[in-house]
Amino acid sequence: MSGAIFYATRYGSTRDYAHWIAKATGLEAFDMDDGAQALQRCDFVVLGCPVIYHKLLGSKWIRRHLDEISRKPVILFTVSGAMADAKLDGWIANSLPQNLIDHAHHFALGGRQNPKELTLFDRTMLIVGGLFNPDRKAGREELKGFDFMDKASIQPVVDLIERWKSGEAAKAPPGHDTKNQGNASPGN
Repeated sequence: MSGAIFYATRYGSTRDYAHWIAKATGLEAFDMDDGAQALQRCDFVVLGCPVIYHKLLGSKWIRRHLDEISRKPVILFTVSGAMADAKLDGWIANSLPQNLIDHAHHFALGGRQNPKELTLFDRTMLIVGGLFNPDRKAGREELKGFDFMDKASIQPVVDLIERWKSGEAAKAPPGHDTKNQGNASPGN
């Protein structure tokens, strides 16, 4: 089976993961803005989306190409500062159609956020979010940024891709339980 990686990125964390996965598997990686034509050539797809303001960046592209994506086995890796938990599951559910969520193997990867690199708008939103966070300690921590990037965390994604490439039939995710898929490290 052949596949490709399609990713969206704002500050580069998801792009970094996509390229690490591409290098480890030999798959091509495409920014979603540039790679739609490659979608038809794939037997399976790997989708990489950062979580921005509690939504998946790239969800509009995914919805535009949902008919094609839904016919193939799907790996979804999200990149954020959130742990793989009910909160992240809710953000995914608010971003993507349930039939795709049920069909995809989800891996939560840790990301990075450096407040000094943010746009003025994103920095302002970060400050406002931190001030209104009911957990005061977490609110202060949000303002400092974080770096949970971990190249080793791609291994479960790489392992599944290698199984699919070798011809192993792609199966529905076990129980559709995203908490048990891949690395549940925190991140952006």
